[in-house]
Amino acid sequence: MKFLDQIALLSPVDWGAAGLIILSCFVIGWMIEHPGAKRPSVTILMSEQRREWMKVFVTRDPRIYDSQILTSLRQGTAFFASTSLLAIGGVLALVGNTEPLRGVAAEVSTIPVPVLIWQLKLGLVALFLTNAFLKFVWANRVFGYCAVMMSAVPNDPEDPAAYPRAAQAAELNIRAAMNFNRGLRSMYFALGALAWLIGAFALMIATFLVLWLVWSREFASIPRSILLKEKS
Repeated sequence: MKFLDQIALLSPVDWGAAGLIILSCFVIGWMIEHPGAKRPSVTILMSEQRREWMKVFVTRDPRIYDSQILTSLRQGTAFFASTSLLAIGGVLALVGNTEPLRGVAAEVSTIPVPVLIWQLKLGLVALFLTNAFLKFVWANRVFGYCAVMMSAVPNDPEDPAAYPRAAQAAELNIRAAMNFNRGLRSMYFALGALAWLIGAFALMIATFLVLWLVWSREFASIPRSILLKEKS
């Protein structure tokens, strides 16, 4: 069967479901990072706390505690980068070895489906995982920039450069955290994309479940309530 003939086996519903999950990832990300002032997300609330952290950092002596926190943040990004890279390798290995895919096809559907279709579906999973890996790597690097900027903050709170440099460190910390969160969201959607192996409607259901999960953690979670109480 020719390539185009095999691609034609994917129905408009399949393409719509694939487009839906990709669009959903971008939309929920935009909502989280640009919420209304009356309903801030956990990400935005934590951004404010990161700015407060750097203000306190200027007067803290010694600053070992702050360096330990930043080290743990970098370790977290490195762990998830390694995890997503291993997951990418696993998906690519499965795509390259068609025999397991034939077994999956036989279990999931009684209708013969070309291996290429299963490879395309796994390709969507690999796309989200690759995006996650790139976000985690960049977050790790920006946390490194933040560490350097924090080191440049003078020990004397009266130094005119102290608070401006601390503010720069805070913004770098925020950008790193946002990229880390983007990587996490991409991993969530990668898990949801696996539902496409079952079918287009399963993918749609998985997309809405992931959307609800991500939305609830940012806008309706207990940590958010705690942050709002602290703020008030």
